[in-house]
Amino acid sequence: MTESGQENDFAFRDVPRLGRRLFRMGISGTFNLDEAGCREALERIQYVFWSPRMKGLSAALRVALARDRERYVVSAGPMLGYFPGAVRRAVESTLRTLNIDYLDVFQLYWLGKMSALTGAVQEEMAKLRDEGKARALGASMHDRPRAGKLAENSILDLLMIRYNAAHTGAEQDIFPHLASRRPAVVAYTATAWKKLLSAPRNWKGRVPTAGDCYRFCLTSPHVDIVLLGPRNAAELREDLAAIDKGPLSPEEMSFMREFGRAVHG
Repeated sequence: MTESGQENDFAFRDVPRLGRRLFRMGISGTFNLDEAGCREALERIQYVFWSPRMKGLSAALRVALARDRERYVVSAGPMLGYFPGAVRRAVESTLRTLNIDYLDVFQLYWLGKMSALTGAVQEEMAKLRDEGKARALGASMHDRPRAGKLAENSILDLLMIRYNAAHTGAEQDIFPHLASRRPAVVAYTATAWKKLLSAPRNWKGRVPTAGDCYRFCLTSPHVDIVLLGPRNAAELREDLAAIDKGPLSPEEMSFMREFGRAVHG
């Protein structure tokens, strides 16, 4: 599949806040995909959510970045981001570990629980962007109303949010607030931590695949990237194949929403 042509508009997206056209599936090493699987993923995937705990991804990513740095968008941040010093140390440690000159996205994790967007932290983040060590600034959070406000007015270029068929609140609390600044949106927990892959109590119909869950996220025009969390190469290939099916049909979307409501309870 090439990156040109109308048939590929679903698989690729121009993301102005990140300055490039990207394949809309990203990779995370959260579930410890091995190095060989990560190398395979990086042949197609461009957006990488990385932490130093992801050993298989770290090894594969260093090789990929050395080969073609501009192809990839790497997002990383501190485990705890409450103070300016931790923010700077996280960026500089990442640059050393991955042997790169800049981080595409510096990201605070779980805003309000593992990090705080204080004035001092924002000032340090802005300095890192001005110095060219971080090209874009982002945050992940579960507080949807706050995410909506930050979408409208903040220094953030990217929001990483929970969005799936069982948790659709972003459609009311976040998506309507994107238009003025248009921060990039990365969706995670697409399978609701696998809950969308098993039948809830008293459910008699079919059960979605992981690919259905990823397509649910990407069918939203507001989602730029969805993160994959494959455990092995077989799951990776199945996930990647799903995007070639294009957006969900109205019937498929109706099914996913019905199933999501049953899972959510």
